[in-house]
Amino acid sequence: MEIKNYIKVLSRNKKALNDYEILEKYEAGIVLKGSEVKSARAGNIDIKGAFVKIIGGEPFIVGMKIAPYRFENIEKIDSTRARKLLLRKEEIKKLIGKSEQKGLTIIPLQVYIKGNWIKVEIALAKGRKAYEKKRAKIEKEIKREVDRELSKYN
Repeated sequence: MEIKNYIKVLSRNKKALNDYEILEKYEAGIVLKGSEVKSARAGNIDIKGAFVKIIGGEPFIVGMKIAPYRFENIEKIDSTRARKLLLRKEEIKKLIGKSEQKGLTIIPLQVYIKGNWIKVEIALAKGRKAYEKKRAKIEKEIKREVDRELSKYN
């Protein structure tokens, strides 16, 4: 097993794929404090309801919960604090420009370990209306049935 290509998913935002139409995806690093890294590696992380906010020209993830590390006794870190995301300048400028458009938002899709680094996959997304969610669900079911029937003949 090669360490560089090793990927382990720590948390997924399953509801985001239902509630939003994903337009573009980006991979970002995340700034964590000491014990947060150990807690995140243990899988004590939740990104449900989190979003990315641009503050002072820098992206921050807001609403992501990392449970306190159980063996931590030195400093207590707020489990829901805003954490800085690490992106290239061009990507940040592009996100700022597109997120200011009406109806577009930046959401985290998943948090994972890539090599030795903890990464966040974020996406520029557009919110779906209730009828669009229903249509997307029906299309997904139809595609699944078609794939199932085709696999019988292959």
